[in-house]
Amino acid sequence: MSKTKTRWTREFKLRALSRLEETVSVAALAAELGVGRERLYEWRRKYRSGGAAALREMGRPLNSSRRFDEVSAAPSSDATVSERRIAELERKIGQQQLDLDFFRAALRHVRERRLKTGEPGETPSTR
Repeated sequence: MSKTKTRWTREFKLRALSRLEETVSVAALAAELGVGRERLYEWRRKYRSGGAAALREMGRPLNSSRRFDEVSAAPSSDATVSERRIAELERKIGQQQLDLDFFRAALRHVRERRLKTGEPGETPSTR
């Protein structure tokens, strides 16, 4: 059985923290929410030190095609948002260039093998 990480939204964490303040039994609340007691205390500690902005999503975003202008709840300047967007676009361009280089090399390799082997029933291409 493979264990997968659960991802909780910031809204879920905030609702859990509001219920944590009202509950008598942290263990019962944790069992009801399907979250470990330690995790509830961790979220409370983070919230107290940094507010709602400190309660980030767990792990990498689920949707890799998320919008570039999406920002966290923490206030940030337009320049910071633009710099993040530029960095993300540059990363994507770099990845696409790596993919293109790989496929060009693979195509070149296939063409060379086809011309060299000239297997029976096939005529080597002149292109």
